[in-house]
Amino acid sequence: MAKKHVRITHGPSGEVIAEGPVGWGITPFEGNWYISGKHLRTKGFRTTAVPGLCPYKFIYLWMDFQPSVGEASRMLGWKYVIPNPLLPFIAFRVAVPGHHPELVVDVSEERSAIQTP
Repeated sequence: MAKKHVRITHGPSGEVIAEGPVGWGITPFEGNWYISGKHLRTKGFRTTAVPGLCPYKFIYLWMDFQPSVGEASRMLGWKYVIPNPLLPFIAFRVAVPGHHPELVVDVSEERSAIQTP
């Protein structure tokens, strides 16, 4: 059975932001990617003091991204700091938009080591 694998890269710097299996670790939801700490491959995200509110996902803070080389990208991501408990896959995770001009999202099929005929 094939599993999906995703790699999210910051295009201008080439820095890998996240990589791992699609599912609980890196969750697609409403066109965005919610990334667990285990699959985050950068330390470049910084929480800002700019809050946001979603009527059903609740309160988040915007995050700037500072790659190890190159210029910062303002408000490239966000994190729900007071999340809806009915949506645990968004809670306290870095989230990025699925279609941002500065992001490259590669989704591929990953075959398991044991294949049946």
